[in-house]
Amino acid sequence: MFSFNMFDHPMPRTFQNRFSTQYRRYSVSMLAGPNDRSDVEKGGKIIMPPSALDQLSRLNITYPMLFKLTNKNSDRMTHCGVLEFVADEGICYLPHWMMQNLLLEEGGLVQVESVNLMVATYSKFQPQSPDFLDITNPKAVLENALRNFACLTTGDVVAINYNGKIYELRVMETKPDKAVSIIECDMNVDFDAPLGYKEPERCYKAPEEPTDEEGDPNTWTEMDMRFRAFTGSGNRLDGKKKGIEPSPVPIDPSDIKRGIPNYEYKVGRITFIRNSRPLPRKTTEDEDSEFIAFSGEGKSLRKKGGRKI
Repeated sequence: MFSFNMFDHPMPRTFQNRFSTQYRRYSVSMLAGPNDRSDVEKGGKIIMPPSALDQLSRLNITYPMLFKLTNKNSDRMTHCGVLEFVADEGICYLPHWMMQNLLLEEGGLVQVESVNLMVATYSKFQPQSPDFLDITNPKAVLENALRNFACLTTGDVVAINYNGKIYELRVMETKPDKAVSIIECDMNVDFDAPLGYKEPERCYKAPEEPTDEEGDPNTWTEMDMRFRAFTGSGNRLDGKKKGIEPSPVPIDPSDIKRGIPNYEYKVGRITFIRNSRPLPRKTTEDEDSEFIAFSGEGKSLRKKGGRKI
């Protein structure tokens, strides 16, 4: 009995799993609607039309949805995520900093393609202004701002908003690839020196040489007359005042005793100067008056020659 299988080598079925189309690009300020969409400017995501969602749902794509934006006229490209599908047909809305990276103008054509990116492990940023150093904790501020981003591309200049001020940072390096996904990742962040930053110059002061005024005895009196203890006037409890007010007595420069420098001083050597006095010589009277133990006379409480009862 023989069996024949006509499908030993089945023909492969191909599914279109890549999204690629062109849109007219406009800034977020052109988005119609009563609501303020300034949140789009604070991140790295775009707004696409509903037809894109319908087409993406039919494709076998991976989530989260990440896209590659290309300006064929300038050969510039970047990567982004999608925030909403509420734009008009044939139009997509981009943040202003993304428009600057792509060198796009209002109404220009941009190619949008779906991509799969590796998860980020390392990224390095360079602030474009030294004002970024005024932030107390820049890593915490950047970590909070990157929550609105889906991916990073090496060479892009991203913009973050902090305390009503916009700071621009250039992505200098990303690992493990030049374009990485930062959604639910453990990424190490490093900073390069800001653009235009200069190290503060250190000034070294030379030791001041003693002036001639320090050796003048007249200046010693002026220094000593600044503060003198117990030279003020006192007050009595009964309210009476003394007839004579005390006045500080001027000091004679000859009365000021200054130390004599040690001219034999050597570096690394410490000398202790003590006032040594010669011991007094012993005389004959001192020798006779030496201390002899138990050589004194005793006394009795009973008087001698008293009456006996």
